[in-house]
Amino acid sequence: MTNNWYERHILPTALDVVCGMPMMGRMRQLVVPRARGRVLEVGIGTGLNMRYYDKSRVTHITGLDPALQLHPLAQERIAQSGLLVDLVGVSAERIPLPDASFDTVVITYTLCTIPNPQAALREMRRVLAPTGRLLYCEHGRAPDASVQRWQMRLQPVWGPLAGGCQLGRDIPALLTEAGFVLPDLQSRYLPGPRPFTFHYWGEAMAHSAI
Repeated sequence: MTNNWYERHILPTALDVVCGMPMMGRMRQLVVPRARGRVLEVGIGTGLNMRYYDKSRVTHITGLDPALQLHPLAQERIAQSGLLVDLVGVSAERIPLPDASFDTVVITYTLCTIPNPQAALREMRRVLAPTGRLLYCEHGRAPDASVQRWQMRLQPVWGPLAGGCQLGRDIPALLTEAGFVLPDLQSRYLPGPRPFTFHYWGEAMAHSAI
């Protein structure tokens, strides 16, 4: 009961504050404006990406997120954005949408909490059009062994507090194992404690699109 109360009332606000920090906004701005056409945003959460979409390039957005308690704030930001958006309240491991139905998939700070990221990425690849692109910005496994050890030490405490967030997921490996290629993969530490701040971002495409 206590955990459910925390997840319903405290966690959504806490995640919105943390994920809305200016430095994370700057990271979103590196990838989200590149979205075009029919867009699937996986893990739309509280709609923090809405302000970064280029309305001249995007025709429609489908926002996927199983955490329905986050959606009221998302609706406010959607209304302010003027974009055409519909929300689907399911997890990404089984996306109830047709094959090749999107030009762009956007994932920002999402892969860390999906229980089965490989299944979710395969689904994202399935719903992308043959020439579609996946735009990503994620924190994950640090390149330094000493930082990796801290990520492992902190994980048992951090995960329950942060909605299941995994500090040490190898984002490039997850993407390539799911059949994506990463022509412009970028990575670096952001300011802050290193176990939490190593980032990966860029654009991915399916092998078949090359």
